[in-house]
Amino acid sequence: MLERLNRAMEYIEQHLDGQIETAELARIAVTSEYHFRRLFSALAGMPLSEYIRRRRLTVAGAEVLAGEETLLDIALRHGYGSGEAFARAFRAVHGVGPGEARRRGAALYAQPRMSFRLIVEGSSGMRYRIVEKEEFRLVGRKARVPLVHEGMNPAIVAFIRSIDQETLRLLESLSDQEPRGIVNVSDNLAGSRAEGTELDYYHAVVTGAEVPEGMDSRAVPAGTWAVFESSGPFPQAVQYLWRDVFTQWFPSNPYRSRPGPEISRTRLSPDGKEAESEIWIPVEPAGK
Repeated sequence: MLERLNRAMEYIEQHLDGQIETAELARIAVTSEYHFRRLFSALAGMPLSEYIRRRRLTVAGAEVLAGEETLLDIALRHGYGSGEAFARAFRAVHGVGPGEARRRGAALYAQPRMSFRLIVEGSSGMRYRIVEKEEFRLVGRKARVPLVHEGMNPAIVAFIRSIDQETLRLLESLSDQEPRGIVNVSDNLAGSRAEGTELDYYHAVVTGAEVPEGMDSRAVPAGTWAVFESSGPFPQAVQYLWRDVFTQWFPSNPYRSRPGPEISRTRLSPDGKEAESEIWIPVEPAGK
């Protein structure tokens, strides 16, 4: 898997002055576009689109300082339709416009070329199981919230606090299958998965029951799920588990993620500092 990922990284380098399609990168890595984006983001610590943008502007920055071409020629070669668009993107990465950088030989930001290599980790192991589930429904309350990678998500916290106790009791009564009880669901994420991009968050239950009036619902087709368990400080332990699933488990197991809601079930200790958690990720065999 790492060898195929590095071939995709080589393709990016060879096409920084042209179109780079995620579909082609996924083909080189022999996986789906969805899983390639998820895996890259977890391994690299940034969305694929952001890495490509930084690499392009790193190369463009060197060309700007070299002074051998016009700024417009450099802009057009790197996919910017105008000098103004190039200047805005250049300033966002380097903190200075291309014209000023050329005039005074400014210090610029450089995004190093990435490659992936194996680091021996995971000595503590990971608890997981593979579950086949029939079609079910998520029933509860839904909100559109920004993505937060670490720490508490203020939008989700405020949303949960807005749900009255009567509604929560009704939801609990509808739970009739795994994962039991009220769950947290992330769905319909932006493809880049960048910090601040939006997603659908459900405070809901997994059920086969009818949807009560006034509740939000989401039908989920039958499929395969990888279920992971964790325990430890809240929310760090479950957030680190999400990271480890993509950086350690997927590269060493014959599965890949597939589109669908990602479900977590968390049970807090009385003081709210520790938690027992499960995360359910929709998967499919890597060779599909």
